Amino acid sequence: MADADFSAARRSPHPHPSAAPGYGKISAPDQAPRRRDDFAHLRAREASIAAFVDRLPDGAAMDAKTLAAHLAAYGQAACLTALRRLSEAGHLRRVTERIKGDSGSRHWVTRTYFSRTARDDDWWAAFLAEGAPSSLVGEPPAPRPPRPVRSRAYLLPRMTLSAAECQALEGLVAQWLDLGAGDEDVVRALTAGLPVEVHSAGALARRRLTDKMPPERAPEPAPRRPLRILECTLCRVPGRPEALPGGLCRDCRGEAPAARRPDPAAVRARADGIRRLVQAAARGAALPS
Repeated sequence: MADADFSAARRSPHPHPSAAPGYGKISAPDQAPRRRDDFAHLRAREASIAAFVDRLPDGAAMDAKTLAAHLAAYGQAACLTALRRLSEAGHLRRVTERIKGDSGSRHWVTRTYFSRTARDDDWWAAFLAEGAPSSLVGEPPAPRPPRPVRSRAYLLPRMTLSAAECQALEGLVAQWLDLGAGDEDVVRALTAGLPVEVHSAGALARRRLTDKMPPERAPEPAPRRPLRILECTLCRVPGRPEALPGGLCRDCRGEAPAARRPDPAAVRARADGIRRLVQAAARGAALPS
């Protein structure tokens, strides 16, 4: 099992080093809880290394050289091969992304996203573009809390009002809340500067809620999408997700480029030229120099 392999894989007694700030391992979102058979579908070596990586903290160095220095029986080449196979199995992707630093400036960093739960290429592509949409996570959305028997809009106007008056004013207060006003805004509008004697609290509250209605809120700007560029897990060549299936480029997948087919028209023209030369030689004509 992967857990047993993990305990035997440690070599160095020293803590695993962290990558430069902003780099290193990043845990992918929405992973299933850890289980003993998380990596049972992998070969023994890859399962052992995956179990080791799974327990590393975010920010830990994830290059093959560092992994080899902290794993028993596996050298740098073996760790590099394991990273390739973990990428093909959907457990990791290497991504260059633009982040905002402490000083407010933006700069590029390279991170290795690791997912205990294997993901397919479509999930990783959606994560790069949007950040793990819930429709691809496979988990139902959290249930909404039940609506209280009496809404905030009903409970707020409490200027010695009757239950019937509160109910009549509920719609106006709800408009305030929908426009972004807080509870304190509504209370302030209803109670600030009240006269010494209020003859009709319901009428006064309705007048104030109507006359002081806040303006429509400007639409909130859409959140900025994360700027991420996928890289080949092995050689780090950048590319679009569809060009890097399994997180690997064509060369690292071992796929040779397709042979270039000659132009049929050019082939026919060359053949015709050769035939004319042969016919001219048969007639004893001088061949062109």
